[in-house]
Amino acid sequence: MSRAPVVTKDAPDADRERLADAVRQVTAVRGRGLRSSVLAGSGLFVAVVVVFGLSLGFGDMVMPIGKVVATLFGGGDGGSQFVVLELRLPRALLAILVGIAFGLSGAVFQTVLRNPLASPDLIGISAGASAVAVTAALLFQVSGLGLSASALTGSLVAGAAIYLLAWRQGIAGQRLVLVGIGVGMGLSSVVWYVMARSEVTDAQEAFRWLAGSLNGRSWNQVWPLLIALGLLVPLTVLAAHALRPLQLGDDAAAGLGAKVEHGRLALLACATALAGIATAAAGPIGFVAFVAAPIARGLVPGRGAALPQAALTGALIVLVADFAAQHLFPVQLPVGVVTSIIGAPYLLLLLARANRVGSGG
Repeated sequence: MSRAPVVTKDAPDADRERLADAVRQVTAVRGRGLRSSVLAGSGLFVAVVVVFGLSLGFGDMVMPIGKVVATLFGGGDGGSQFVVLELRLPRALLAILVGIAFGLSGAVFQTVLRNPLASPDLIGISAGASAVAVTAALLFQVSGLGLSASALTGSLVAGAAIYLLAWRQGIAGQRLVLVGIGVGMGLSSVVWYVMARSEVTDAQEAFRWLAGSLNGRSWNQVWPLLIALGLLVPLTVLAAHALRPLQLGDDAAAGLGAKVEHGRLALLACATALAGIATAAAGPIGFVAFVAAPIARGLVPGRGAALPQAALTGALIVLVADFAAQHLFPVQLPVGVVTSIIGAPYLLLLLARANRVGSGG
């Protein structure tokens, strides 16, 4: 490593001035990066609040924002309290929490594995949650918290299996992605096999869940997800200290004294659990984790993983998609259908761009 020049009292004034200019330039660059990061985060937060307010006020019973705010703080009549507090508020809060979980998960996966395709819904994590949850629901009639626990267990088991299958004296991002895609396809076949053996009405309910839906969600789904996020988000923040050296590559990170495999395993475990709890609450909502991180990094270029911005971007995507699913189509759609409309073209664009530069298949 090169050492910074040491300035002594005998150094020429010109050398001192050049060093001072260099320090000022570095400070200015860091300051601009921090300001852009704060500005992007603030803008995303305001957008989330605005769409959240629209979600609470708009519907079959339209309410002005003043009445919505009054109802949230204990005012309003019985009808408005029921509509806002029991029907719309838990659904909107769940959209935010699910979006935060998926956004964080996707940002961690893509940053750790240094691959834009490394998203839990593409590499088999969500497929693991779906396979176990659908099997538990259709073959063993599991429901409620038991179904959510099944989905979380499925994501963790799938994540562990993918990690072990991809291990070759360490983990390479491309190998893990390919193994994950293969495992995900196998688990998807399990889902469709179980659905084919089930009654039509039961299979229809499972299909709605597989599409990723917030329809009919209540406080029973909000509180477990909120508690789980309260545990996992701080753990992810702690584990994220290993992200910066890992972005430099394994050899460089090891040279800096980082425990590469321990740090990577902790981050992947947190990301897998985040995807699992989000899937358990609302089903495998597609492409949120996939697109949230690239959008966030585009808003704050040069700021690494941009985890806070990715979380807010995920929340905004799910909120906007759910609002559109409820109000912009002739029939109410699962939110996962709308997010797929957004995400599928981005995936095709990403693959086309990779082929143009010669890195595609």
